[in-house]
Amino acid sequence: MTASPSEFCILYFGNDWHAENRTSSHHIAQRLASRFPLLYIDTPGIRAPQATGRDLRKLVRKAAGALALPRQIGPQMWLMTMPQIPFRNLPGAQMANRLASAAMVRRAARHLGFRDPVYWFVVPHAAAVLGPEPKEFVVYYCVDDFAAFPGVDAASIQRMDDDLTKRADQLFVVSARLMPAKQKLNPTATLSPHGVDVDLFAKAMDPATEVPEEARSLPKPVIGYFGVLGDWIDIDLMEYCARNRPGWTFLFIGRIYTEVSNLRRHANTVFIPPQPHRALPGWAKAFDVAVIPYRLTQQVLNSNPLKLREYLATGKPIVSVRAPEIEKFANVMPLAGNRDEFLAQLDAAINDRSEATREARLNSVRGQSWDHRVDAIVETVLQRRKEVKEAQLNR
Repeated sequence: MTASPSEFCILYFGNDWHAENRTSSHHIAQRLASRFPLLYIDTPGIRAPQATGRDLRKLVRKAAGALALPRQIGPQMWLMTMPQIPFRNLPGAQMANRLASAAMVRRAARHLGFRDPVYWFVVPHAAAVLGPEPKEFVVYYCVDDFAAFPGVDAASIQRMDDDLTKRADQLFVVSARLMPAKQKLNPTATLSPHGVDVDLFAKAMDPATEVPEEARSLPKPVIGYFGVLGDWIDIDLMEYCARNRPGWTFLFIGRIYTEVSNLRRHANTVFIPPQPHRALPGWAKAFDVAVIPYRLTQQVLNSNPLKLREYLATGKPIVSVRAPEIEKFANVMPLAGNRDEFLAQLDAAINDRSEATREARLNSVRGQSWDHRVDAIVETVLQRRKEVKEAQLNR
């Protein structure tokens, strides 16, 4: 099935569509597709794959999907996989990736009847599909300091990020801390913080929402975290808290990418595999306090944590470390500068039963829904595209 004729259609280069954790890439794409025909192009990760069963299964799935035509996943939304040799340092790999990806994306666009599509990137390395001449209208929605990610070729990723930043006709940046550097490279840089599915996460307060069976009998209080457990998570901080509060339950929901053996040895820690995004409010309902135990790496300092807004929308008390984007919500949640402060704030937060503070947390994100964010983004992109087209006609 081809797309319906449209003056505005999108080739959207995003994170792994099948990833367990739903990122801004997924939330924005789904809402854009409710407005315009959109082809979601499932791109490879920025780090080289490891010799793990999960990475190997992902490679096989992506390789199998790379040659297939796009498949429809919504009324005007399609999905394809971008072919890539994941080991980019191999001789000729980058050239092969660029040629194969560009050819397959063009083939998919022709198949869907997309004419003059907008090229929309949320990852920098996918921009290899762009031609040497700036013919395409390009949006870059920069969600992270990608070169600061653990396990990546930082110099290569930074170069790709800078090139796409300069090339973009419209640049969005989710973190205020990244804005000065981005504005130097591209004057269209526009701050666009993350949104949140307010209605979904508010279900954590709904009496009709069921707590998953695995969490119903956990000893109270439950200190909860959902999301990836990666190198940016302060496992030592959580181990310190679990050791000093043996009567509490520390519940971690999500995939594990870092060493947690010292944390696991405490009987009061519980690890649950990744859960469907729509099931998270039920798990959050079991929390007495939600936590953000980040290590203050460059990646974290330049980030705008999506889970912060999701936690706030549950109405649950939150304790977090201090970081630039998190401190903007310091009026509705306690922040800690060290592990003793963090534990003391947990002690106080488990007794937070105030309706007023719960409402304050909810009110802090009520106007920050993904729908509102996408409305503003679309308005900016349509205006900018009109300006670019007019400039081209006047040359």
